[in-house]
Amino acid sequence: MTRRVGVVGTGMLGLAVALRLVERGFEVTAYNRTMSKAAPVEAAGGRVADTPAEAAAYSDVVVTVVRDAEAVRAVSFGQGGILSGCGGKTVVADMSTIAPSDSVSIYRRFAEERIPWLDTPVMGGPDAAAEGRLVVMVGGDKEAYQSVEDMYAALSEKRYYLGEAGTAHSIKLCMNLQIAMLAVSISEGVCLAQGLGVSPETFLNVLNSTYFGTGMSRKKAYRMIQEKYPATFTLDNLAKDLDTIHEAALDAGLNLEAATGVLDMYKKARKLGLGGLDYTGILEYVQKQARGG
Repeated sequence: MTRRVGVVGTGMLGLAVALRLVERGFEVTAYNRTMSKAAPVEAAGGRVADTPAEAAAYSDVVVTVVRDAEAVRAVSFGQGGILSGCGGKTVVADMSTIAPSDSVSIYRRFAEERIPWLDTPVMGGPDAAAEGRLVVMVGGDKEAYQSVEDMYAALSEKRYYLGEAGTAHSIKLCMNLQIAMLAVSISEGVCLAQGLGVSPETFLNVLNSTYFGTGMSRKKAYRMIQEKYPATFTLDNLAKDLDTIHEAALDAGLNLEAATGVLDMYKKARKLGLGGLDYTGILEYVQKQARGG
């Protein structure tokens, strides 16, 4: 049984993960570059570390939840990084969203030191983490996955072991592409309804009574038409992921025309200062463009 867990990166998702694990009886040691963001973990009964290495030294498994591959490498291999604090049986699991190629190279670097590294992206966001409803995708050594599955079970309602390193991050990019496209599709549907003099709420009600309704259209879309965008996953972060998707597609020799167009929309939305909104704030950009910019 896994009892000691380090969480490196306590942004919205990382903090929710850490607090959920404390609640479920795990001994949690948290680290964040801005120390005050890890303070709620200590208040809940966990420990706050001064470095990623210290978090690793107290833990059987270390979960990284940081912005990008550069940040994963920094907390893993930089001064005071996870690698320098790992013991002989430590497992490292990355919940960040990064390119499969980066996932494989980080996996190999840990493998040189005989430390298992699992790519572990999730679907569901902070609210789902807090309630143990995440969908967890795992790539890497199967025995390492099985050794920490009780931790994943505390966080999730569905878990998928997908195979070799990089596989889970590949699926995560495919999933985040769906998120971005759905948000744009709903936004343009709302704009079209408004332009034709029809209530956007009526559009959503009809949409959600059909096969084409989604979790997003049933939950977030009604807040969108009220111009409410409480961030669970920021527009800025989704734009970053779309950049990663674009680069991964190019590396695979693919031209994803719609994905490229959606990336351009999110980049322009960031320039308008919308990056801090929830990703569904793309509606603000769509409405502006629909009315002639």
